[in-house]
Amino acid sequence: MRIRRTAFTCSSRFLALVYLCYLFQDGNTQLLINVKNQGGDVLQETITSNVTEDVVTLEFQRSDGTLVTQLIDFRQNVQILKALVLGEEERGQSQYQVMCFVSHIEKAEFISSDAMAKLRQKNPGTVRMPEEDRGRHNFTMDLFVDTSRSGVISKHIVNLCTEAKDATYTRQADLKLWSEQPGASMSILLSSVSPFPVENTSPPRCIEITSMWKPCTCHLEMCIGWYPCSLKYCKGKSDASYRCGIKTCRKCNLFAYYVSQKQMCLWDE
Repeated sequence: MRIRRTAFTCSSRFLALVYLCYLFQDGNTQLLINVKNQGGDVLQETITSNVTEDVVTLEFQRSDGTLVTQLIDFRQNVQILKALVLGEEERGQSQYQVMCFVSHIEKAEFISSDAMAKLRQKNPGTVRMPEEDRGRHNFTMDLFVDTSRSGVISKHIVNLCTEAKDATYTRQADLKLWSEQPGASMSILLSSVSPFPVENTSPPRCIEITSMWKPCTCHLEMCIGWYPCSLKYCKGKSDASYRCGIKTCRKCNLFAYYVSQKQMCLWDE
């Protein structure tokens, strides 16, 4: 059952300009937002909050066609960033390839799923820009994630990364942080991952080699151009604080990870 909370209609998620909509369906709330990126292009972000699962998902399509999905699992302190990159058929690639990058997050980096579900916006046609740029965070991935066993990290990995069974990555550093959470076990977490091939623990960057069939270290950057990163509080007449809005941020993530052949990393040239 769908309950429409606004008088205007949401358009397709791939249109360049859309209205900001607030929908409620099957326990999910959804925001559709116009965002201007650093290159001046206007993209549409879809942000979905599921309070029951305590999950927030953000998705958008970049101007180069790459579909980026970010899922925040607040219960497990897990971020999953998924990239669906269109292939270059004239260079022998398939139609697309999918990679997932799984990392630990601190809950304070984002507003909660409950707070996200309560967001309302005036002026839905506005093209939005973030208030703060949180820069670029570098991640050197050193483990493969076995998606069939990934439920010990987050139950959402197996569904989101079903097309990235051989290209889902995490880090030893993230396992350590998850193992320190109540009820967690490092041995169980280790059962869901595997190291990169021993002979290729430190392959050269893909940009440094010419052979398309040799292993190398690929780099992929994904930037979230606009997301609610914290709540704003104001003081009332009695000096009592109350929520009075949100602060919005921009953040980039640069991932370095192993690929078995340069052909799987043609953008890193």
